[in-house]
Amino acid sequence: MRFAMVCASNMNRSMDAHNLLKAEGLDVESYGVGTQVKIPGPSAREPNVYPFGTPYHEIYNELKSKDQALYERNGMLRLLERNLKVKLAPERWQENTTKFFDVVLTFDDVVFDKLMEDVRGREQKQMKSFLVVNLKVKDTPTEAGKASPLALQLCRKIQESEDWEDDIEEIVEDFSAETGRTPFYTVCFY
Repeated sequence: MRFAMVCASNMNRSMDAHNLLKAEGLDVESYGVGTQVKIPGPSAREPNVYPFGTPYHEIYNELKSKDQALYERNGMLRLLERNLKVKLAPERWQENTTKFFDVVLTFDDVVFDKLMEDVRGREQKQMKSFLVVNLKVKDTPTEAGKASPLALQLCRKIQESEDWEDDIEEIVEDFSAETGRTPFYTVCFY
């Protein structure tokens, strides 16, 4: 099974889950759905903005040279160090037209909506089903760290099913009973 983790900018939640699922041997990739990668800056009105595809090492070096103490304190350098070990650069979901996944996991209602908008706008050539699940997670490093094992647990449950399309309702019910978290989902087609 192939999995995709999707968040707004491919920096925190999707990368934390990507890192854990990859370490556990799952076939996983991660994406963002925003128009650009936004990283907190000195104030809310001064974010650092990068185009998707900017290598994580370039972002890391730039932030470190701008204000190493600030970006160590807010945890961005630590996130980027992790991301460097996972993949080269943040990727945008909407730009991926050649890779197909069995399960796509989002971590925010707005991200889910943007992903679904993109999916609905694509031509369904293969008529191959895939599952999109939203597991709502606050966008902080702490919450992303707590949610990654949950994402792994849910992906394992789906992977263990012989027919996830028939079993998805029961899988989600079991997951909700075990974790107290109730993701929502939909079945889509390529």
